[in-house]
Amino acid sequence: MKTKKPFRTNIGGQAVLEGVMMRGEKSMATSVRDADGVIRVETERLKPIKEKPFIFRVPFVRGAINFFSSLVTGTKILMRSASVYGEEEPSKFEKWLSEKLKINVYDLIMFIGVALGLALSVGLFVILPQFLANLISDATSLEKSGIWYNLIEGGIRMAIFIGYILLTSLMKDIRRTYMYHGAEHKTITCYERGLPLTVENVRTCSRVHDRCGTTFMFLVMFISILVFSVANVFLTGKGYNVTGVLRVLVKIALLPVVAGISYEVLKLLAKSDFPLLYVFKAPGLLLQLITTREPDDGMIEVAITSFNIVLEMDKDESISPRKFVTAKSCDKLVAEVKEKLKTGGIEEEAEAEWLVALAANKERSKVSTCKEILSPSVVEKVEKEIEERLTGKPLWYVTGSADFYGREFLVDESVLIPRPETEELVENALKAIKDGDKVLDLCTGSGAIAVTVAKESKAEVYASDISAAALATAKKNAENLDANVTFIESDMFENIDGRFDVIISNPPYISEKDMKNLQKEVTFEPDIALFGGEDGLMFYRAIAEKAKDFLVENGKLFLECGYDQSVAITNLLTDFYTVEVIKDLEGKERIIKAELK
Repeated sequence: MKTKKPFRTNIGGQAVLEGVMMRGEKSMATSVRDADGVIRVETERLKPIKEKPFIFRVPFVRGAINFFSSLVTGTKILMRSASVYGEEEPSKFEKWLSEKLKINVYDLIMFIGVALGLALSVGLFVILPQFLANLISDATSLEKSGIWYNLIEGGIRMAIFIGYILLTSLMKDIRRTYMYHGAEHKTITCYERGLPLTVENVRTCSRVHDRCGTTFMFLVMFISILVFSVANVFLTGKGYNVTGVLRVLVKIALLPVVAGISYEVLKLLAKSDFPLLYVFKAPGLLLQLITTREPDDGMIEVAITSFNIVLEMDKDESISPRKFVTAKSCDKLVAEVKEKLKTGGIEEEAEAEWLVALAANKERSKVSTCKEILSPSVVEKVEKEIEERLTGKPLWYVTGSADFYGREFLVDESVLIPRPETEELVENALKAIKDGDKVLDLCTGSGAIAVTVAKESKAEVYASDISAAALATAKKNAENLDANVTFIESDMFENIDGRFDVIISNPPYISEKDMKNLQKEVTFEPDIALFGGEDGLMFYRAIAEKAKDFLVENGKLFLECGYDQSVAITNLLTDFYTVEVIKDLEGKERIIKAELK
């Protein structure tokens, strides 16, 4: 498998209850597998760092801001994921509380959660280490303002931190969260290695990562020893007795400083591959072996879903955020679309594959077996297209494109949808076109004929149509496919100059009688491109009368016609042309080849 050169992305993440949050520069996505096993996705738009106040970009200050911001965001995401996984309705008390306090109950719980989290952190990692260090100091007559005291206190803090991680890892829910943490790391690493984000590829990647929050917390613990020691020496030198409550308050006050320094150190370590710096990386990476566990395939799917959505939203700012919509795998979406179309009376199963393939930018032949989780924007797009299709609107108008001669052409309701029999018309014309020939596509519509001839030959190609809207679409197709075609707005030969070696045309040929009995889908196509007069031959009469004046000696005509019109058209042409009727692949006389006598 060909891979790209490894690089570092700015996308980071966080494990949540039965899910993974991924955060990019402009967006955030949280994917959670609910109690029914369905992946649910919530997305959010973020303000890019360059659009935030300058203080958010100031070294050391930004670290402190990010630390507290991440604490709030992390708590919020955890609560949201828990609510989705449990699908619990707010209790009567919660509803009453929301009404009385005029705030969202989840916001209140989040505030309380953050407050309790901070209180627990202060208790476990500030007060308890200090208390234990005091006991050791009292037992050994160790000076409480000295460096050894600070080292002992820091060592106790680190031991409590590691012990806390180990103990919590014994809890089932935490252990599963650590597995999702592993899925998050593996997904990011897979992307940074340049590998396609598949379950198989992600599974092979490491579950430790330089930018992990675990490493950050280790750095906070380590750097706090240094910062608190310096502060202690400084304050003692100023005559302060830094013990008891004052010592606790000083540590709390210095926490932003510690967070700011730790953030910058983490960024430095993550950016550098200098071997000596690995000494500082190693402890954090080792701790990640505790806070991450090997995920199962379902967890990896969740992480990939969040990551892909962030990539998509960061790239396309028009995608709107959503509140926990259902994410669907490619094969399941195809199955759902087939069922919906069948219920609506559309039995053609290939249409479901086309809808999903085009929306997801995948090969049609593979979508029915593809297990990849699609982004909510893709699912939403397909669902809207289904609604349109069920009104009778042709599939290719719904998708906005149609395949013709191996190329994708834009189509809308200003042009006919290119059809297979027209490909046969082009194929027969190409056999007669020589290098340097001048070719005219009369009634070009989407430009499918003209563009294809330009791409498949070395001819000088012109195309005309009476419809300005159709010409606009044809020009777009020529631009998209890099085809050199000259377009002319003209009612048949009215604005055409010069002579041509070959004239090709698929003119309107539906009779007045047949126009009244068209299939519902065909009624969406423009009348101007369908109606050929009372008997359907109006444009063929014009071609038979005028084309000879625009053809060189022995010039050729190639015309598409209705299945029952070949005899009548032959009779119109025989005075000036040698006529050959060509059958299509279904054995119907659909192509007229005429050479000027």
